[in-house]
Formats: sequence, C-alpha cells, structure tokens
Amino acid sequence: MGGDGDRAGAVVIITGPPGAGKTTVAAALAERSAGPAVHLHSDDFYGYIRSGYVEPYRPQAHEQNRVVIGVLAGAALGYAAGGYLVLLDGIVGPWFLGPFRDGARRAGLPLHYLVLRPDLAQTLRRARDRAADQLHASGPIRALHQQFSQLSDLEAHVLDTSGLTAGQTIEAVRTAITAGRLRLAPAGP
Repeated sequence: MGGDGDRAGAVVIITGPPGAGKTTVAAALAERSAGPAVHLHSDDFYGYIRSGYVEPYRPQAHEQNRVVIGVLAGAALGYAAGGYLVLLDGIVGPWFLGPFRDGARRAGLPLHYLVLRPDLAQTLRRARDRAADQLHASGPIRALHQQFSQLSDLEAHVLDTSGLTAGQTIEAVRTAITAGRLRLAPAGP
C-alpha cells in the first residue's frame, strides 16, 4: 500500500461523517502496513488550539479550519515525502482537498481519497456511542452526513459501510487502496 516507483510514500485521506469508522480503519491500516506508516488524526490538530478554538462544524470556524487543514496537509505530505504511508483520518470534505492535491502534485506523491459512508441511522447510532468529548449532536452530524452524500465526481471514492463490520471495512479499504481505485488525479499546474 505504498507509493509509486522509487518513492514509498503516499497519503491516504480517510473521511466521512462522524462515527463512520475513520479512526478505526486508519489506525488498523497503519499498524498492519508492511512498511513505515503514520496515522494522523485530524482531531489532534484541532486539539492543539489552546485559545480561540471554535467547534469546526460552526460557520464561524471557516478561517480556523482553513489553517488547520493547511497544517495537516503539510504534515501529511512531509511524512509521505520521507517515505511513509500516511493514513489521515478526519472530516476532510472535497472543499478541503486543495492543499493536499497541490502539495501532492508538487512533490510527485500519490494521493488517495476515501469517504466511508454508512447510512444515516447507523451514523447517528455510532455517534451516540462515541466518547464523551466527541461530537454527539444530531444536527451537525446530519448536516455532515448530507454533505458527504453529495459528492458528484468523487462518488467513486465512496465506500458504503452500512452493515459492514470493522474488519470487513478495513479489508475493503485495503483492497481499494492497493488496486489504486481511490487515487486522485493531481491538481492542475
């Protein structure tokens, strides 16, 4: 599950609504990687903000989110340039792909994008069962689920995980990455 040619590094973005299984899948794939691998959890990058933090789903968080995604993209691409397989989990909608695509193109690194998308009922049930410090509010979760349901040209990057076990999801993701099905075309010049 590495990169192309001489370079072993690659970035795999695993995204979807809260409760989709992003962290479980990314952590398992990083642990099972045959080569050097890194698991980056986007929530950690938000957690580094000590003053002025705004919940990322709120409209007034736009500038904060732009900054955090830029930092996250830089970290992911830096590790990949060093030969690591980077498994990044977080809410990285198509609206945030620019820094990843631009950086991957400039560095000649493969970039993969995967949306885990269980049905809404399962998403809400999983979100309710999450840790106390994670998002549980059904309004923002419904809104994020809806945003990940309207992907037009990126619909081929969706894995419907409704009814799949964690093990089945991990295997389906591993197979799709290895086959190159999730690779994004580089951004233009």
